[in-house]
Amino acid sequence: MRVSRRTVLATAAGAAALCASPAPAAAADPTAGRTPAPTLRKLRAAADYAVEKVAAVAPTVTAFPVGTKFEKWVYSQNGGWVGGFWPGTLWMAWLYSEDEAFRTEALASARKLAPRQYDTGTHDLGFLFYPSWVTAWRLTGDEAWRTGALRAADSLIQRYNPRGRFIRAWGALNDPKNAGRVIIDTMMNLDLLAFASRQTGDDTYLDIAVEHAKTTRRVFLRPDGSTPHVYDFDPDSGAPVGPDTVQGYSPTSCWSRGQAWGLYGFTTMYRRTGNRDFLTTARALADYAIGALTPDHVPVWDYRAPQQPHDIKDASAGAITACGLLDLSAATGRHAYREVALRLLTALSETCLTKNSARAEAVVARCTRNRPAEDGIEISLPYADYYLLEGILRVLRPQDVDRAIDLSTV
Repeated sequence: MRVSRRTVLATAAGAAALCASPAPAAAADPTAGRTPAPTLRKLRAAADYAVEKVAAVAPTVTAFPVGTKFEKWVYSQNGGWVGGFWPGTLWMAWLYSEDEAFRTEALASARKLAPRQYDTGTHDLGFLFYPSWVTAWRLTGDEAWRTGALRAADSLIQRYNPRGRFIRAWGALNDPKNAGRVIIDTMMNLDLLAFASRQTGDDTYLDIAVEHAKTTRRVFLRPDGSTPHVYDFDPDSGAPVGPDTVQGYSPTSCWSRGQAWGLYGFTTMYRRTGNRDFLTTARALADYAIGALTPDHVPVWDYRAPQQPHDIKDASAGAITACGLLDLSAATGRHAYREVALRLLTALSETCLTKNSARAEAVVARCTRNRPAEDGIEISLPYADYYLLEGILRVLRPQDVDRAIDLSTV
C-alpha cells in the first residue's frame, strides 16, 4: 500500500474503525499465495502449539518474562528491556485464536508498563511500547494507549545526541558512562518515533529516527553486509571512535541477533520513509545473514565466531530474521527472501519448540541471550516466542498482523 507522506504524518482518525474492518490486502506480501501446503501445515501446527502453551502458562505469569531457568520463566517486575514482548505475544495469540482471555491478559500486562512512559534511561522504549501499547491502541481504539505510547516517544527523543546524530543506547542521561555508545538494536526502537510523527503531525520524532538510521548505516555497515554490535562516538564532539561489542564475539564479528535487528529495523525505516538507502542497507544485511546460515537454518549466535558453523544456536535470531525477510520480500517483491523466511520458520517449528518437555513454560528453546557473559545459554527468551508467532502470522494472516503493527509503506 502506497500513501503520501502527508497522509502518513496526519493524525490517524477512526482507530476503532480500523479495529473493526480488515486491513487492506495490499499490506500483505504479494507472493503470499505461493506458500507450499506442507509448509502451511507445519506453521499452523506450530502456531497451535504456541497458542496452547501461552494459554496454559498465562494464568501463572506474575510479571514480565525475561528468560527461563530450568525451563521456567524468570520475571522482571518493571519489564527490563523486554517487557513489551509478553503482552505482544498475548496479542498475537488473540489474533490467531480470537480467544478473549488473551485480549484481557494482554491489556492487563501492558498496563503494568505505565511507569515506563517516562523512563529516559533506556533506548528500548520501542521494544517496550510498540508491541504492547501501540498494538493495544490499534486493536482497541482506546486513546489511553496511544497517549502513553506518545509519552514514551517523548522520553526516547531525549536520548538523541545532535552532535553525533545518534540515539544513545545505555545509561541515564546524566551518566557519562556509555554516553557515546550506539548499538545496532536501536534500529528496532525507531518505529515508535515514526508512529509518533504519524499521530501528531510533528516531524521531529521521525527526523530523529531518520538521522539515527543514517548514522547507523554509515558506521555499522561493512562492505560485505555484516555489522558489529556496538559503535562508539565521542559524546561531546560527536566524532566516531570505532566499532566494539558486548554481546558479539568481537568488534569484527557479526552477532546474529544484532544482524537480525538491523535487517528488520532498516526495512521498517524504508517502509516509513521511502528512503531507498535504507532498503539497500536492509538487503545487504539480509544477503549476508542468508549466506551465513547453516544448512539447518537455525542461526549460530555469532556468524563470525571461531567455532561456527558448529556453535551454540540462537533461535531468537532466526525468528527475528524471518520476520525481517518477510517484510523485505513484501517491500522488494523478491520471493527469494520469503522462501528463506519460510525455511527459517519451518526449521524453528520442527527443531526448536519445547514440545519434548512437559515442564517448559516457553514456546521456543535453543536461544542464547549473552554468550560472552555466559548468560542464558540454550534457554528460552520472550522475544523468540513473540517473533515466532509474528512471523507465522505474517504468513498465515498478514492482514491481522497489519492490524496490530502496521505493515503499510509510504
